[in-house]
Parts: sequence; C-alpha cells; structure tokens
Amino acid sequence: MRIALYQPEIAGNVGAILRLGACLGAAVDLIEPLGFEWDDRRVRRTAMDYIDHVEVLRHPDFETFRTSIRPRRLILFTTRSTQSAYAFSFRSDDVLLFGKESGGVPPAVAEACNARVRLPMRQQVRSLNLATSTALALGEALRQTACLPS
Repeated sequence: MRIALYQPEIAGNVGAILRLGACLGAAVDLIEPLGFEWDDRRVRRTAMDYIDHVEVLRHPDFETFRTSIRPRRLILFTTRSTQSAYAFSFRSDDVLLFGKESGGVPPAVAEACNARVRLPMRQQVRSLNLATSTALALGEALRQTACLPS
C-alpha cells in the first residue's frame, strides 16, 4: 500500500506521514510542487531517523505520478465525498491520495481517481489535520487487508 500527498504545504505534516509510513510499512509518494523546501530541517526533525526506513518518491507533477502507479487503484480521501472510508473495500495495492492542506485537489485530479471516500466527522468542523487523516485512513486500509505489521 502507498500514501500519496498532492502538493503538501506543511513540512511537519509530511515528516509525520513519513514516520507513519516507516512504522506501518507504506511507501510515500510526494506530488510536487511542495509548499516548502525539501531539505527543510522540520521534515527531518518530525520524521526523525524514521525517514531512513520509508520509501519516498517525488514526482514533478500529477500525470507523472499517475503513470508511475498504474495499474493500481487511486483512492482519494476528500471531505467532498459521501462514501465512508469505513464502508469502502480496500485492496492491499491501493494508493491512498490526500490533497494539499489548504484546498485538497483540483477537479481534474479528483476525476482521475478510481474512488473517493471520506473520513466521517462531526458536521460542525471542516476537516482533520493531514497527518491525522492519513493515519486513520492507512490504519483502516491495512486492517481491512490484513496487512498491519505484526
């Protein structure tokens, strides 16, 4: 299973997601442009030494990324979906896509995805933090596919 981040803007979120990927065995794809310098010390500080235990691939744009993951399914996590991630059937080779913190993904990217799912939350709030959303989503997908580390 892979995690893909579309134009992430906050280095600390990316660092936390890299650490998550290292701990749970999921590779991380970063779709550029990034909202920070990749050598930003905040990424390494948040990911700590876990960054050495996760596969990280950077892609210059969405089309390059999309070509590289075919034929895998691309599952978009978005607040604009009505389908719960907990009612969706994940596959062990799925790629879980998350949009940038300030605005998600553009419509063309959403249309290119095989499915769109939502993490349920109270209506009074707008969204979860990117790293928190990724942790909940990856945990559920790995649980469903019996791919959690032992």
